[in-house]
Amino acid sequence: MHAVEANGIQIAWREDGDPAGQPVLFANSLGTDWRLWDDLLPLLPSGLRFLRYDMRGHGLSDVPSGPYALNDLMNDALGLLDAIEDRPVVLVGLSLGGMVGQAIAANQPDRLCGLVLSNTAPRMGSAEMWNQRITAVREGGMGSVSDAILDRWFAPTFRQSMNAAPWEAMLLRTPAEGYIGCCAVLADADLTEQTPRLSVPTLAIAGDADQACTARQVEAMAGLIEGAQVHTMQGVGHLPPVEAPRAYASILAPFLERFAGD
Repeated sequence: MHAVEANGIQIAWREDGDPAGQPVLFANSLGTDWRLWDDLLPLLPSGLRFLRYDMRGHGLSDVPSGPYALNDLMNDALGLLDAIEDRPVVLVGLSLGGMVGQAIAANQPDRLCGLVLSNTAPRMGSAEMWNQRITAVREGGMGSVSDAILDRWFAPTFRQSMNAAPWEAMLLRTPAEGYIGCCAVLADADLTEQTPRLSVPTLAIAGDADQACTARQVEAMAGLIEGAQVHTMQGVGHLPPVEAPRAYASILAPFLERFAGD
């Protein structure tokens, strides 16, 4: 594990794969940390430099006072790259991480050689929904919302198994201040006008059992981006690298081989 100061905070990050390889940056979803990708990385092509980090307010990164804005999260990621990698990266972003990827692709496309938008959309939920969740967490802590979130994250079979327990623990250990700060990002962020102008090679991935960002939303987003590929996975929810890492890798690997290769 490493840490760098970027955009005024300490960001925790780690490196796997080939330190000299072409870089791939993974950006997490709300309520998760870099372990989201643990089961996926061994299944991906060799020779790549895999970079993971904890978003502000999550994991081992700083928890500054909120609310946060999408520009904060974008500049955190760019500041991290300024410190550790000067080459363009393929950014793999899931949910909130995918919104960070869209923002970077819209504002600094030269920093990317490819973009994977997983279980994400230009707009996710409504301000009213996110503000209700903020109020619930403020009043009752993370435990007051965890069951409903897990139901939205996972397909029923996975949700009812013991495999969901570590992810519940991760969610419950997310600092409330950081979670609320990132909920504020989702309440305000709307990339509807920017995303159709993206020119970075893009792969979109959806889960047909995703209740947090439906396959229809992901497919509609992909339709806005010229040349974007889209794959809808069957029988998985909002976190397909957790539920079905091999199937997810089979979709992601060819894209990485094409756009993160030498």
